[in-house]
Amino acid sequence: GALNHFTNSPTPFHNCANLVTMLGESFEKLSEDEKWEGKIKPNGKYYYTRNTSTLVAFCVGGAYDASNPGGFKVIGGHTDSPNLRIKPCSKNGTSAGKITQLNVECYGGGLWHTWFDRDLGIAGRVIVSTPDGKFTQHLVNLKKPVCRVPSLCIHLQSGDERASFKVNKENHLQPIFAQVVKDTLEAPASKKAKTDEAAGEKNAWREGHDSTLLKLIAEELSIEVAQIADFELALYDTQPAALGGANEEFLYAARLDNQATCYTSIQSLAQYAANKEMLEKDADIAMVCLFDHEEVGSASQCGAGSPIMGEAVRRVSSALNNGGGNEDFFQTTCRRSFVFSVDMAHAIHPNYASKHEKNHSPDLNAGVVIKTNSNQRYTTNAFTGFVIREIGRRKNVPIQEFVVRNDCPCGSTIGPIISEKTGIRCVDAGMPQLSMHSCREMMGTHDLQLCIDLFNGFFELFRNIDESCYLCS
Repeated sequence: GALNHFTNSPTPFHNCANLVTMLGESFEKLSEDEKWEGKIKPNGKYYYTRNTSTLVAFCVGGAYDASNPGGFKVIGGHTDSPNLRIKPCSKNGTSAGKITQLNVECYGGGLWHTWFDRDLGIAGRVIVSTPDGKFTQHLVNLKKPVCRVPSLCIHLQSGDERASFKVNKENHLQPIFAQVVKDTLEAPASKKAKTDEAAGEKNAWREGHDSTLLKLIAEELSIEVAQIADFELALYDTQPAALGGANEEFLYAARLDNQATCYTSIQSLAQYAANKEMLEKDADIAMVCLFDHEEVGSASQCGAGSPIMGEAVRRVSSALNNGGGNEDFFQTTCRRSFVFSVDMAHAIHPNYASKHEKNHSPDLNAGVVIKTNSNQRYTTNAFTGFVIREIGRRKNVPIQEFVVRNDCPCGSTIGPIISEKTGIRCVDAGMPQLSMHSCREMMGTHDLQLCIDLFNGFFELFRNIDESCYLCS
């Protein structure tokens, strides 16, 4: 269930792999570097990934008609979360106390003080060379707590330092990885260097990494250290996701922003695709797009700022039209489409209630939150917000509202980026949570099911609601 997904998805790569498993065998894998003409058909279910960290999954309604094209009902979210990522040269040498540390880089806007005194594992993807000269990608997860960022004890801090704790991201967040004596540190490295040189395999990239780290990765993957060609690794909190509260009404986990959306959206799509009667009469395409790199601005090959969303609409609709379809066909499809952009939302904090505007203070376990900002940090407008509220009304799913206070900054998400790139109508929403961007976050248990119910209603009811609205364009 959800707890297992959050626990076993420490990186966007693991997240996507686990989401694909959730889709089930009925979803056919597509490859972006192959033609899709002739492969995509009504009643079909498909998915593809980019960079193995962004996932696009969809099912085609049985009533889809290329001569009168339907639209795309899209749920959008993101797969990444703030964390500490290992630098291209992880070797940090031996520090005071004969301590070995790793070089890490802060990814995204984390609450970095929450990473202190946590039991940290290492996970990510590894590029592995094979005996036949090829290269393959493997996911790795060192589940044991191999790293830790310890706090400085109170006795070694001045009164001023205690009163104004500030994290220097370069100096204070380098994790402790090991403690070794000098001869055990140097001997294996020296021996390995000679072995590599003798084999003509001296590798500057591997020399930039801690030899113990490489050894642990190799052991986990059952390969030789010399087969490790590259990697993208991140630290993560090894404490499993858990239910909490006196009545288990809360869920505590890392990366709820935005893995909660990833989990609920794929659950909903899989349920909708499995409903043969409903899918058969659908004239649209139900789709989930989960992008990487939202936490750093989405401007990447696999982020929401890339062509992925527009390409998905164009390529899928063209394949359903036997490879045809001009610009007019594409734009018509876009105008009939809608993106339900779902990132997490800020629940009211009982210790900081003044941070919320009193009429827009979402509660945990009270339903999905529609996020509005007149300065277009969110895309919600009168029509797009109405669509979600109407779906909630028809499905008896509660809807909450959030607007940031005028004296507080406002975050943003993928909605404005997708709207700008494609012109597709969009609404921004999210499940309420506390401790956003902390190493460990909190949300209401009931909100997961309420979100799935709302997503199911979106796939089922959007076309009927859209066609019942007569608005000037």
